[in-house]
Amino acid sequence: MKLPVLKSVFLLLAFVFFSCKEETVPKPTSQLRLEYPAPNYRELKSNCPFSFEVNAIAQLKNNSCSYEIQYPKMKATVYLTYKEVHNDMDKLLQDAQNLTYKLHTLKADDILEQPFVNSNKKVFGMFYKVGGNAATNALFYATDSTKHFMTGSVYFYAKPNYDSILPATQYVQDDMRRIMETLIWK
Repeated sequence: MKLPVLKSVFLLLAFVFFSCKEETVPKPTSQLRLEYPAPNYRELKSNCPFSFEVNAIAQLKNNSCSYEIQYPKMKATVYLTYKEVHNDMDKLLQDAQNLTYKLHTLKADDILEQPFVNSNKKVFGMFYKVGGNAATNALFYATDSTKHFMTGSVYFYAKPNYDSILPATQYVQDDMRRIMETLIWK
């Protein structure tokens, strides 16, 4: 009877002795590496009183000269709204600035203003880069100061987490800047 007990104790001690190793540390959670194709721009031609270049990977929906530029892989949409100016430039500018500041200052860490001036094409405006977990990370307005006014903003269909969507945000912001830079009033 002592022999089976001794074998059991020996096996238990051997198991305990050989099972003691350094503590296993789990690997940190991995992050997705988001890569997007190099942009390939094409001119958007329409019956609207303007034209601009848009990324070929984007899908467009037109609703009487207001566009939804969709990026399905990024779950993002840029909303462009066009309005004719009828002696209401001050109101249009105020609405565009209110959209940026009143709606986003609660969640935004910072809002950077980048003026845009292209005197040759008579395109003047402001590009807003919104930092933090705000609903949108970029907005802009553009005008010729007399007849035409356009606003643009991007929205992602995901919970705002600035660090997670940063590559997509930068990609779409570059496309929005391209819209401003290539905007031509007719």
